[in-house]
Amino acid sequence: MGKRLDLKDISHAGMAGKGLKMSARNESTPHIEMLNVQSSQIHSIGHDPDTKTLAIRFFKGWGNDKTLGSLYHYSGFSSEDCAAFKGAESLGKHFRYHIKPHSEKYPYARIDDVPTVID
Repeated sequence: MGKRLDLKDISHAGMAGKGLKMSARNESTPHIEMLNVQSSQIHSIGHDPDTKTLAIRFFKGWGNDKTLGSLYHYSGFSSEDCAAFKGAESLGKHFRYHIKPHSEKYPYARIDDVPTVID
């Protein structure tokens, strides 16, 4: 099991280049490998095609006060949906217009607020 880090100890700037591997899971969720992305709102994303689960780790705060935020899992997310999301010009806009307003199609749950770092 990875060690838990306090959210206040992790900043976006402080994590850059550290090579930390993030895992989108807790005791009751599947392991989903997370990939860092270029977005002002989203830190990392992952997808499990077997369970059709999209994992999104958001940022919390703005500018120099930006830290890692909550992790959410979205159900019913196909491989095609994931390809469209990853290929979007703006992940934040795609999320805002194509995922967030469709909670009936993509039911979601907040998984945690503090990331787990895998050694």
